[in-house]
Amino acid sequence: MTSQRDARKAVQGWALYDFANSAYTTLIVTFIYSVYFTQQIAPDGITGTALWSRGVTVTAVLVALLSPVLGALADRGGLRRPLLLASTAITVVGVAALFLPGPGEVALALGIFIVSNVAYELCGVFYNSYLPEIAPPDKIGRVSGYGWALGYLGGLLAMAVALVVFVLPDPPHFGLDASTGEHIRATTLLVAGWFGVLSIPMFLWVKEPRPVAARPAVGALVRGAFAQLGATFGELRRYRQIVRLLAARMVYNDGLVTIFAFGPIFAAETFGFTLTEVMYWGLALNVTAGLGAFAMGFLDDRLGGRRTLFVTLVGLFVGALWAVTADSKTSLYLAGLWVGIFVGPNQAASRSLLGRFVPREKETEFFGFFAFSGKAIAFMGPLLLGIVTEVTGSQRWGMATILAFFVIGGLLLATVDEAEGRATARGPG
Repeated sequence: MTSQRDARKAVQGWALYDFANSAYTTLIVTFIYSVYFTQQIAPDGITGTALWSRGVTVTAVLVALLSPVLGALADRGGLRRPLLLASTAITVVGVAALFLPGPGEVALALGIFIVSNVAYELCGVFYNSYLPEIAPPDKIGRVSGYGWALGYLGGLLAMAVALVVFVLPDPPHFGLDASTGEHIRATTLLVAGWFGVLSIPMFLWVKEPRPVAARPAVGALVRGAFAQLGATFGELRRYRQIVRLLAARMVYNDGLVTIFAFGPIFAAETFGFTLTEVMYWGLALNVTAGLGAFAMGFLDDRLGGRRTLFVTLVGLFVGALWAVTADSKTSLYLAGLWVGIFVGPNQAASRSLLGRFVPREKETEFFGFFAFSGKAIAFMGPLLLGIVTEVTGSQRWGMATILAFFVIGGLLLATVDEAEGRATARGPG
């Protein structure tokens, strides 16, 4: 039997993984490397925005194809922990390699980014599936929110270190060449070290709660995983609330993906934010996002995940509309902070609501579908933004496409019956 002390350490180790991996999304996907790519590696800002959207699109397609299969493979073969370790290692090596491409090396930079980003997204399939096992049912919302809040704190601190150690010093430390952007690219090495070292408690403190059965031969394991996927698809009528939730998330998460990938680029290209200003904005946004995720985790347990998600979608729509119509740096800055309040709770409540719906014996598989729902059409937001930006020559019109994803996602969420979803999870497997 797990002691109370071991249970607390498991929650802490699990949440620390969020603390560790958030450096990747904060510095690479959102606030530093994406802006550096569009402004320094790509030939110009408009071209860079379009190319970066293609990279995010390819990532989304690959994750959508791989995540359900790997989730079923992890469940059937007891491979959840090894696959989490492997995907973490590939992410760390890949992000360190992003230091190599310099100005003009577009294909190399995008190729490395796609590999590291796919591995990073797959980490979430295996990591998220531990949530229903380490969190008591009545506290799953606050534990999920605690993880997201600690994640935003990790991103905040990683950003602060990047600013103080690499970006602001003039001349740069460690003999880095500012003329070729080495001091900016060195932040990728910071992310690699941060993620690699701080993810260790996850593997030391979080034990595999389920007994790992003897693994069949590779061929049988793969065939069995596909058979399990087929069986799950055949049973989807029984898990209809999970299907409805994932359909809704498929749409509204596309809006979030697009905000993460292009919000800072929008600030830099349309409003003239410098990279340093973007980073300060990122620091402030991580504060509001962390506070929102922590506070609304308690709201999630009290009101339920569905109602909490509705609150966040209204907040996100208002913030996105505010950003698109902003007429000054200050207005955009404040809109970003407003969006931050609801970003963390939206992600945390999505994760915890699925955790309440999934049957214990198929946790990793269903969190594979969760990753699938986050990426299945995630190419549409970035792709649509890139196309509209190219056609109109205006990033403002491109960013306006985000609004539709929050509205449609909210309408789909209205069809979810949380009580039925919980009852189905408690039934026979």
